[in-house]
Amino acid sequence: MTTTPTTTPNGRTASEGTVDAAAQASIGAATRELHLPTVRAEATRLADIAARERRTHLGYLAEVLAAEVDDRTARRRARRIADAKFPRLKRLAEFNVDAVPTIPAATLGHLAAGHYMNAGEPVVLLGDSGTGKSHLLIGLGLAACEQGRRVRYVTTAHLVNELVEAADERVLSRVVARYGRLDLLCLDELGYVQIDPRGAELLFQIITEREERASIAIATNLPFSEWGTVFPDPRLVAAIVDRVTFNAHILETGTQSYRLRTSRTATRRKRTS
Repeated sequence: MTTTPTTTPNGRTASEGTVDAAAQASIGAATRELHLPTVRAEATRLADIAARERRTHLGYLAEVLAAEVDDRTARRRARRIADAKFPRLKRLAEFNVDAVPTIPAATLGHLAAGHYMNAGEPVVLLGDSGTGKSHLLIGLGLAACEQGRRVRYVTTAHLVNELVEAADERVLSRVVARYGRLDLLCLDELGYVQIDPRGAELLFQIITEREERASIAIATNLPFSEWGTVFPDPRLVAAIVDRVTFNAHILETGTQSYRLRTSRTATRRKRTS
């Protein structure tokens, strides 16, 4: 007398289900040891798909490893963005180039690709307050984060205060080294606050640490000829300008309000549509 094997709701026999349960337990233990959380979470689901689609063992393995890589990349990107400490998220793709005709779309596309960081080239954004400099600065930083690069956004005043405190606490070399390890330092609002001699020298250390090695992007409301109103020492001004303009990408956002120009271009589009 023969007996029919008991089947589970998914069509497997009871013995196959036992084997699968043991395999899942083994996968769970191995992926915890190897720190592969996505493989642990997706292995069974992707195995079912692979069985239905009659994929090979190698095809299934490629699929499950690709899921782990994609998820790890997404987590790294999110961590980079959080570490950058942007005050808000602004993307280069959201920038209205029609409102700032002095900046070609091709230029933004080139910078978004991040090749300037490979060469350690600076970026300087020049323009009056409210002309879109911070949007571009954050957009450059966000694009770099999404490429997996280490980025930090900071205002000039905040950075100088941090450096002064570090010097007072005798941990300046550690802070300078931390900023030196960044792929891109986004320095905003240079020119809004005058910097005393000590703060200027400390900021110069940060700039020198990155010279021709790692990129710095600066947003300022002052032309280079007026940076002497920010830094008290003329020789230090000349040295800083020399370092941030050598092989630099200099973008001028003009004098008119970016928001006002964006509103005007949007109104014109509505009228012509």
